[in-house]
Amino acid sequence: MSDEEQSHTEASNAHEEIQLQTHLKINQALSGDIEVLQKGYAKIVLSTTEEMRADEAGLVHGGFIFSAADFAAMSAVNDKNVVLAASTCQFLAPVRVGDSVIFEAQVRHKEGRKRNVHVKGYSSEIKVFEGEFKTVITEHHVLNLSLLQNSEALSD
Repeated sequence: MSDEEQSHTEASNAHEEIQLQTHLKINQALSGDIEVLQKGYAKIVLSTTEEMRADEAGLVHGGFIFSAADFAAMSAVNDKNVVLAASTCQFLAPVRVGDSVIFEAQVRHKEGRKRNVHVKGYSSEIKVFEGEFKTVITEHHVLNLSLLQNSEALSD
């Protein structure tokens, strides 16, 4: 295969749909539905509902916005053992019950087991959210790490 053919194949593979490997039990009604899932990229749509209402005016609680953004970031990384280590977020505009918010997450940086993911959220073409999510891919499920087991033994 020539270099040109290999580059074309790699570019095509980058845009192929893949299967979700993480957060398989998440309630997508509360954290968004996956619209597009590709290597290093996810597009999630959150359809806001009455359960997300924070007040009589119909404001959606920011926790649901954050949850959908986090789910988008985890999906973009798409490893069964990915966990959130840190985030920096901006809530740029309010979201009202009944609005749909589209979150796009793109892995921007990889270093060993670490991934930085940039997430943007839009409702009716208005940017309502932007954040940087720092994730780590652990060797085992985070609840099965020996570090946690050792700290629990110390507190007994």
